[in-house]
Amino acid sequence: MRLISALLLSCFYMTVMATTPAEQFQREKILKERNCFMCHAVDKKLVGPAFKDVAAKYTEADTDMLVKKIMNGGSGVWGPIPMPPNVIGEEDARQAVHWILTR
Repeated sequence: MRLISALLLSCFYMTVMATTPAEQFQREKILKERNCFMCHAVDKKLVGPAFKDVAAKYTEADTDMLVKKIMNGGSGVWGPIPMPPNVIGEEDARQAVHWILTR
């Protein structure tokens, strides 16, 4: 029974997280246009945390909180250097979060 539950949960997760390469490209483009890669990299800490570290710490359930952090900025979670607010629409921020969480 546990195996069946785990498989069903896995299938659900893969369906929710599944995106086309074009959608992934568009989401990455949002991050590039907003200069997110000036402070973040996929696999290593720069000024801010690596996107893979963010993905390891948070889940899709944290999307709303992460969208607010991107839009309003934040500090203290990943060290003393604050992330400034970003001029970005909520939907673009949501797409950016989805891209980050799939790293």
